[in-house]
Amino acid sequence: MAEITTQAYQNLRDYIQSNWQYIELQDDSDGAILRLSPSDSRVTWTHNAGDQTLKLQIVVKGSDTDITLPKTFASSHIFNVATGGISFSDESFTPFTMSTDQDELTVIHNIQVPQVV
Repeated sequence: MAEITTQAYQNLRDYIQSNWQYIELQDDSDGAILRLSPSDSRVTWTHNAGDQTLKLQIVVKGSDTDITLPKTFASSHIFNVATGGISFSDESFTPFTMSTDQDELTVIHNIQVPQVV
């Protein structure tokens, strides 16, 4: 079996960054809280060009109008569609309960291509 080239991995990373644009935060019961894309100012790709690990960051605050408090956040999921669909990448984190307007949560979802274990 042949390994793909470095350029092929970069092509895959570019495809992911262009097409897997939606990050969804879920609660500790796997319920969706919100799903946003980089067109929302709270979502940003933060990796450097050519990095093996893609990093999609989302920052939410208790004062955000699309979040009803209190809310416990426990995982992030990457999709290629704005609603529905199947998650392509899941990452859990220590649950964080947002209970006041001053609370803020920053999540950086990492997608490693290729994945090195």
